[in-house]
Amino acid sequence: MEINALDIKFETEIKEKINQKTKPIGSLGQLEDIALQLASIQSNKAGKLVSNIVITKPVAVVFAAEHGISEEGISIAPSSVTRQMVQNFLAGGAAINCFCAVNNIDLKVVDAGIVEPITESFPNLINMRLGAGTKNFVNQPAMTNEQVELGLSYGEQVVAPLIENGTNLLIFGEMGIGNTSAATAITSRLIFADVDLCVGVGSGISAEQLFKKKSLIEKALKRFSSNEPLTVLKEVGGFEIVQMTGAILAAAKAGVSILVDGFIVSSAALLACRINDNVRDYLIFSHESNEFGHQLLLAHLRAKPLLNLGLRLGEGTGAALALPLLNAAAAFYNNMASFEDAGVII
Repeated sequence: MEINALDIKFETEIKEKINQKTKPIGSLGQLEDIALQLASIQSNKAGKLVSNIVITKPVAVVFAAEHGISEEGISIAPSSVTRQMVQNFLAGGAAINCFCAVNNIDLKVVDAGIVEPITESFPNLINMRLGAGTKNFVNQPAMTNEQVELGLSYGEQVVAPLIENGTNLLIFGEMGIGNTSAATAITSRLIFADVDLCVGVGSGISAEQLFKKKSLIEKALKRFSSNEPLTVLKEVGGFEIVQMTGAILAAAKAGVSILVDGFIVSSAALLACRINDNVRDYLIFSHESNEFGHQLLLAHLRAKPLLNLGLRLGEGTGAALALPLLNAAAAFYNNMASFEDAGVII
């Protein structure tokens, strides 16, 4: 997939515009970094320096799937909760619904592979099922090569119509009991860190469950030696993770900004970056979770997350909460006077 790196020629011009605003250089901190990145992405897409940053029709896409490793009892809830939460998303009762509503974000829910499909029709439900959950990756690959390829394609198919409809900022979220185990395994293998350093309590498991979770992930990683991203996806990934990876690749190819949520979404972002290095230019990291594996992953990608609120929910909630900061960055870039305009001489 051809993904263009951001052209450095726009960066110099954008920095100059930001530095001429009526403020000390760098005094708006990470807001200046956000403005630089958003303006760079939009200038590259337009082929010229943009005078205004515009965030249009932001959409949060929550990918849901079930994981075979959940049968090991290393999560706070049974796998059936995945489907129940999908129903909650569709009924408007989850945290992501609240945060999307307050920030004017459209919400789509993707069935990437829950065990029992939703048979009712909902306007914001997208059926991209790869199967009735992955295999238990402790003793066998989570999915087949064909499911990996199809999952990447499904992710692209989900975001293509949104981008065609004018969306230029995408938020990805997830739901899947057991998916912190997949994210941990992916992160451990791709950044060459011990499972001990990457594994965490997820949504709140006991010390006994945490020890078992670590042991099972270590066992799974001993089954194969490759660190090739598609192989890692096949061996220890999830249906929602592979589709998010495909969606991130497609969004970057289209020159669209991607607001990354927590550990699970970040693991998909890491995979996408390993598939194509240029993806990193389009990623804005919303928050840092309490999962140490997430913190290691962020450091590996040289990411500066915008928030640290102790979040460990998923669903895209951290990214939805960060959107007002992007709007603020756009506002100062677009509307703040320059020293020349304001007649300020320093």
